[in-house]
Amino acid sequence: MDAKTSPDGRPARDRHVPVLLERCIGLLEPALVGDHPVVIDATLGMGGHTEYLLERFPSLTVIGIDRDPQAHELAGERLARFGDRFIPERAVYDEIPQIVRAHGLAGVQGVLFDLGVSSLQLDERERGFAYSFDAPLDMRMNSDDEVTAEDIVNEYDVDHLRRILRNWGEEKFAGRIAQALVEVRQDHRIVRTGELVEILKRVIPAAAQRNSGHPAKRTFQALRIEVNHELEALESAIPGALNSLSLGGRVVAMSYHSLEDKIVKRGMTALSVSKAPKGFPVELEEHRPEVKILTRGAETPTDEEIDSNPRAASARLRAAERIRESRTAS
Repeated sequence: MDAKTSPDGRPARDRHVPVLLERCIGLLEPALVGDHPVVIDATLGMGGHTEYLLERFPSLTVIGIDRDPQAHELAGERLARFGDRFIPERAVYDEIPQIVRAHGLAGVQGVLFDLGVSSLQLDERERGFAYSFDAPLDMRMNSDDEVTAEDIVNEYDVDHLRRILRNWGEEKFAGRIAQALVEVRQDHRIVRTGELVEILKRVIPAAAQRNSGHPAKRTFQALRIEVNHELEALESAIPGALNSLSLGGRVVAMSYHSLEDKIVKRGMTALSVSKAPKGFPVELEEHRPEVKILTRGAETPTDEEIDSNPRAASARLRAAERIRESRTAS
C-alpha cells in the first residue's frame, strides 16, 4: 500500500480531521500577532493543524515534531508548498527545549499538542494500533525502536503485565488478563492483534463488555503507552513547552484519556500559582505565577463536531499563556 494513501485509497489530506481545530487556532491567535512568529506543532502527524496554521498566518513558521518517519513523509509532501516556513524535526515532544535552542530561538509564540495515537497510526492496519483489524502486534510510533507490543505481551512477567494494564489502561480486569496472557504464551507466542482481542473477549465478563465499550480498548491503550513511553515523555514535555514560550506565548494541549489530561492539568497548574511561602507577607516578583490558565477546566467538543468526527468524542482541551519570563529560560 502506498504510504500516501489509506486502505480505502484516500489521500493523506483527507484522512485526518483535526479535532477542535477552530478552538485551537483561536487560543493560539493572540500570541501570533508579532513579526515572524514561531509555533511548534509537537504532534505533527499528517500535518493538518500545521497546514491550517500556515494558511491562516502568512508570516508564521511552524516547527513540526514527530517521532514517526511515515508521518514526516506524509506531512512533508502535504506542506512542501510552504517552503522554509515549515521545519520538520524527527523527535519526541519532550525534546522541545533542545529544539528551540538548536534553532537559535529565545522562545516560541505557541506550542500545540494533539496527544495520543494519530489517525495515521490507526488507519495503517499493519502497525497494530487498532483493535478492529488483525495485524502484527507492533504499536511502535518510531519504527526504529526495539520493543514492540509483541515483546511486552510475551516477555513481561505476570506482575509487570498487571501493573501496566492497571496503570496505563485503567483496566479493572488487569489481573485476569495478565494471567490469561501468561497461560496462552506457554503454548505459543502471541503475535497478532486478532488473537489478543479474542483472548480479551474470553477473559472480560460479558456484562462489562456490554457496558464499557470494546473489551480491547484499555489493553491496547496500555500497550501503546508502554511501547512508546508516552506518559513519561509528556510529564516533562508540558513544563518544557511552557518554559520554551516567549512572554505572551501559549500552549494548547488536547488529550484523549484521563491519564494524559491529568498530566497536562498538573503541568499547567504548577506554573499558574504563586510560589510565595505560606504566611510570607509580600509576594515577590520571583513568587508570582508564570502562566495563566486560559480554559475553564477541560473544554470538550460540541455534539456537531463529534457527529462529523467520532474520534473527537473523548478530546479534552486545556491552554495556558506565559505571563512572566521563565525562570529556566536560557
